[in-house]
Order: sequence, then structure tokens, then C-alpha cells
Amino acid sequence: MSINVRIPTILRSYTGDQSQVTAEGATLTEVIDSLETSFPGIKARVVDEDGKLRRFVNIYVAEEDVRFADGLATKTPDGAQVSIIPAVAGGA
Repeated sequence: MSINVRIPTILRSYTGDQSQVTAEGATLTEVIDSLETSFPGIKARVVDEDGKLRRFVNIYVAEEDVRFADGLATKTPDGAQVSIIPAVAGGA
């Protein structure tokens, strides 16, 4: 299944400065593994040593936050849009 993945500016050094790339997979885990195959090093920026989504990384599948879905087991239907978004912290 072909999945479109939107890459944030901070991770574009891994994708040759591409803002959107294509990956394969029926679940988010498979999509991230596909990204790692094509763009070595990117997975470690998204997933921690325990295989969990990093605390300050948000991922959306078709505009749904995967933290409120099935996490890394979230299904990624063919043609789905996956967005990786670094969390923004701060305040006044």
C-alpha cells in the first residue's frame, strides 16, 4: 500500500530535503519501517529505544492523532496521508 508521508522541516535532512515522501505499509509501524529503509536514521527520531512513539512527536493518519487511535498499530489504508509533526512547547 502506498502511503504519502509529510515530513517536518527538522527531519528533512534525512529525506534529501523532501517535504513529502512515499512509504509502504498497512500499519503505522510498517510505514515507519519503510521510511527507515528508504531514509536511514529517521526512525530513531520518531520512535524511542523501546519502540514507542517519542514523547514530543505527534503523528496523524488522515488527520487523526494516532495517540487517540491505535498508536503505532494504527491502520494506514492505501493512499492515506500520514503527517509527522514535532510537538511545540513553550508558553508565557
